[in-house]
Amino acid sequence: MAKIGLVAGAGSLPIIFADNAKKFGDAVIAFGLKGVSSDDLPDHVEKMHWLEWGDFQKGLFLLAAERIRKIALLGKLEKSLFFKNESDLDAKSKEAIGRVKDKKDYSLLKKASDIIAKFGVEVMDPTVYLGELMPEKGVLTKSSPTDKESMDIKYASSVARELSKFDIGQTVVVKDNTVVALEAVEGTDETIKRAGTLAGGGFTVVKMARPDQDMRFDVPLVGLDTLKSLIDAGGRVLALEAKRTMLIDRKEIIELADEKNVAIVVI
Repeated sequence: MAKIGLVAGAGSLPIIFADNAKKFGDAVIAFGLKGVSSDDLPDHVEKMHWLEWGDFQKGLFLLAAERIRKIALLGKLEKSLFFKNESDLDAKSKEAIGRVKDKKDYSLLKKASDIIAKFGVEVMDPTVYLGELMPEKGVLTKSSPTDKESMDIKYASSVARELSKFDIGQTVVVKDNTVVALEAVEGTDETIKRAGTLAGGGFTVVKMARPDQDMRFDVPLVGLDTLKSLIDAGGRVLALEAKRTMLIDRKEIIELADEKNVAIVVI
């Protein structure tokens, strides 16, 4: 039995990870952010520690006290936190951020992992426990993309690959072979909402991993909220990359997509 630390952001993915790790016979010690992590998470883990935003030093102390050697980083964390709440960061957090030249996801998380490594703790690839969430290629819904929408998927995929070089985002929205919206710090759902305002519906959303995606730090994810945002904005197609993008709430997503005549395709 292994003891695994779980640094949990928002959403249900940390809970799914904890449940799956338990099936493997491993114990999960969770570190949650107050006001961010799910209040249900303590019911799914061996032990729960709650931290305030920016309590990096306290987190390091708890990792050492629990004798944890591997941690997983999972769950949604609003990027805006790094811009709005710098005053709430402890000295160790400010030291880490001060050593990076930008606030890109990889830069910040890599620096944090380097500091954690000095304490003998490794950031692990969580997909070891989450492979069932990474679908194979194919159309998942009753509705399939039209030829025109398939062309939009192909075009959006090529744009997403180029966009990944700049570490901006992983979601591209296209309509009529024209880029409508690109994901930045606002996240996937807000990108889709903006696309609906700009394009008036009938658009295609593509979410892909970066070519050099490091799954230790960021796992591209599509959930029920993403589909609901697409439906509310009038979108028609949702495409995600096979074996490199996670799909949670799969049964509910497919049922809702079929009800609303939305096509979901894994490319």
